[in-house]
This record gives sequence, C-alpha cells and structure tokens, in this order.
Amino acid sequence: MNKNRKALALLVLAMASASAGAVAPLDVLSLPAVQGAQAQHAVLLGITRAGERLVAVGERGIVLLSDDNGATWRQAGVPVSSTLTAVQFVDSKQGWAVGHAGVVLHSGDGGESWNLQLDGKRAAAVELAAAQAAADAPRQANAERLVADGADKPLLALSFANGREGLVVGAYGLALHTDDGGQTWTSWMDRLPNPRGLHLYAVAQQGQQLYLAGEQGLLLGSHDGGGQFSALTSPYEGSYFSLALEPAGGVVVGGLRGNLFRSVDQGVSFQALTNPIPISINAAVVADRQLLLVNQAGGLLQGAVGSDALRPVALPPGAPLLAVAKAADGALVGVGFAGPQRLAAGATAPHTSIAE
Repeated sequence: MNKNRKALALLVLAMASASAGAVAPLDVLSLPAVQGAQAQHAVLLGITRAGERLVAVGERGIVLLSDDNGATWRQAGVPVSSTLTAVQFVDSKQGWAVGHAGVVLHSGDGGESWNLQLDGKRAAAVELAAAQAAADAPRQANAERLVADGADKPLLALSFANGREGLVVGAYGLALHTDDGGQTWTSWMDRLPNPRGLHLYAVAQQGQQLYLAGEQGLLLGSHDGGGQFSALTSPYEGSYFSLALEPAGGVVVGGLRGNLFRSVDQGVSFQALTNPIPISINAAVVADRQLLLVNQAGGLLQGAVGSDALRPVALPPGAPLLAVAKAADGALVGVGFAGPQRLAAGATAPHTSIAE
C-alpha cells in the first residue's frame, strides 16, 4: 500500500518533495520556467486540447504547445518553476493549469502566455479568512497550520465549467472556487464532507453534476453545481486517482490496484468494471466516445463509453505514459517520463521535436 501511494497522483506528492529539495517553495513562485530544448524530455503530467492545439504541462513549470497534432512542440513562457500537475482549456483560448506551491496559472491566448492567479500562501489566507468569518475554532486552527506551512500545498486537479466558474483541489483537502475566471477565490473546504482533510486527486463536472475523488475511498458528489455536496457510498476503501464523466451521465472512477467502477445513477450505486490489467489507474479521460485509462505502469486501456469491455492499447517504444489526449486529427498523444509522444499502435514511435 505504501509503495502504491508513493506513486499515486502521477508522482505528484513525491515530486513535491523533490522540488522542495532543489528550490524552496517561495523561489519557484518567483523564478520563471527555464527555456530550453531539454524541455522536450521533461516529465510531463498533464495534456489537453485547446481548440486544434495540444497543451502539455509538467515538472519545473514546463508548458509545451503543439499545433501539428503532436508531431512537433515548442515551449511557452511561464512565470513560475513549480511542477504543474494538470491543465484544462474551456475553448481555444481560455485555459488554466494547477500545480505545486498552490499554483493556479491562467492563459487567455491558447497557452502562449500565462499569469499567476493563486499560490499556496494566498490559498491558505483565503481559508483562514473564511474560518475566522465563520467563527469556527477547529477550522481556524487547521487554517493556521496551512498558513504556517507556507506555499507548499500541491494542487492536483481542476474543473472549469466555463470561462468564469472553476474549482481547483489538492492535497490536505484543499478546494477553492472562482466565479470570475480566477480573479478572486473562495474556499470550499467547509462545503466538502471531508473532515479528515483527505487528499483530493480528481474532480470533474458535467452540467450541474460535480464529482470529486480522493484517498481512502473518498467520493463526493453535488447535483447543484457545488451548492451542496454529499459523501457517496464508495464500493472500495482504497484511494481513487482518476475520474471521468461519460456523455450520457456515467461516472467512472479508478484507483489503486486497478479498481475501476461506473455509476449510471449519479453516484447512488457503483458497478465494478473488468480491468484486464490490475494496476492502479492514474488518469481517465473521455474523448470521442472512447474511455481512455492510463495505469501506474504507464500502459493505456481503451473502451467504448458505456461498455464494460476494456482492452490494452499497444504502444510504441518509449517511456511510460502519465496522461493522454486525443489530437484534432484523431491520433492519441501521450505524455510521461520522457516528454510528449504521438502514439501509433504497432508502429515505431514517430519523431518529435521542439522548436528552439
């Protein structure tokens, strides 16, 4: 169990310690990401589409962009050098990325440039102010500990419903919401039935349905866009690292030891899905009516949305995957321990390059 949990969340917490050892948390917030061709080979933790463009994020604040479906990549300028864990765009221009040191970055130009909207110190201050306003002594004591910890608060996942409303979540039960595109933030920690402050690893929203998944079987759901949350009855006591919503409303969660479940009744009940490879599921995404799952061994599983049948996808030679997205031309593009990789089953991995 300890070995799995060290590897969980795309190495996020383990990499937090590594980052802290190399550069203090306050430094990574003031030092821009280093530009260089070596960024192509960096550990990348997240990838998404921004219109026709692919945007990938990873260690040391690296953001890579591809305008040719993953064949070539170039590095974007980023004002911080903290590891970035996840990225989402709501259209071809507006996008956000989250990461270590409580970082929330925003781009309004398709990932070409980024500005810092939130960091761990400000996030702790937001929670402390909310606890003080609520006159909640236990909550205030916890918030004071968050403040004392400084900026070292990994954010691990995000979900923006549109260009204004979004939720970012992470370690220690951190949950912050914006309704103005990230200009201001409100703590939602008091809304979540998570009294032990368990880590939140995944969040996804579809209409008014909003779900979160975390450690020790934590599953939370809201049917009113986050107005109220309830704890869902989890079919598994281990940690969940991935969460995906299907077009018809199905909720798929995956976690330790390859445990994988689907709910078709908004989280009231869950049914186990057969996983041919019982290895922890680190990432899940729905693209073009296909469910794509990346496991802890860096492998990829694929199945039709709504189906219980999953099959391993043959991958070209290369480093294990950590996340995957579908490019505009329909090809799968993965990221992992050695940068981006355009995937082609049964073929040699195509050459990728990065512009100087």
